[in-house]
Amino acid sequence: MRVWKFGDNINTDYITPGRLNLTDDPRELAKIAFKEYRPEFAEKVKPGDVIVAGKNFGCGSSRETAPVALKAAGIRAVIAKSFARIFFRNAINIGLPVIICKDADKIEEGDVLEINFKEGWIKILNRNLVLRCEKLPDFILDIIEAGGLVNYLKKHKGFG
Repeated sequence: MRVWKFGDNINTDYITPGRLNLTDDPRELAKIAFKEYRPEFAEKVKPGDVIVAGKNFGCGSSRETAPVALKAAGIRAVIAKSFARIFFRNAINIGLPVIICKDADKIEEGDVLEINFKEGWIKILNRNLVLRCEKLPDFILDIIEAGGLVNYLKKHKGFG
């Protein structure tokens, strides 16, 4: 998993710019991800890549297209020191793992990662370093594994 590194307060307008956010088609949204903030992202991101950020990732408007664009672009997970609540919930609802890691700043662009969501660790393979992160609860892991909340509810015929 290749790392894309971002700083603090990455808002949803950076992820899916409002003037380009004209569709709900995930493939089209993937093409505009970070288009005005980091123009090379949409063209160079690869399936399985990971975003690592600082504090308050996904702040700003509650646009649901932001996590959809990232997932459609192939992002495997977003790791940050903290998340805006609505982005965190929107990401889980579509099956995009979001991990809180207080040591996210120790991860560098270009690092190669292995992530264990259940046990709460991230290995930086190219530097032989292990970071602790918040474990994702089983019910969230179940939603992610199902591909999102709607799929989970269809599969289980509700919660439980």
